[in-house]
Amino acid sequence: MSKFKIEHGASRVNLVLLKTSIEDTISQDIDLLSTWSDNDRKYLVNELLRFALTQEEDFQKYKASLATDAARSVGNLKTTPTPAKSAAAASKPEQPLNNTTTHV
Repeated sequence: MSKFKIEHGASRVNLVLLKTSIEDTISQDIDLLSTWSDNDRKYLVNELLRFALTQEEDFQKYKASLATDAARSVGNLKTTPTPAKSAAAASKPEQPLNNTTTHV
């Protein structure tokens, strides 16, 4: 198992609001970790979640399979041949090469 590391005074990151509630004991531990490491709570929560997500092997396999499937889909779109004629041109009947008219 990997070791979780928190850098003291680490730089801040761009954040997106995640509305959630956490248990009181976890909140207290995050406050204590924040004081100890001289980091913002938001930064610590992000680092803790990042660490937990990287440790979950089944989730990482699932995430990799989604990326592989998306790459295949993009690859299939690039290799699809484009039609030589437009839809309007394809709907018109071809003109005969020899245009002969019969006079009565």
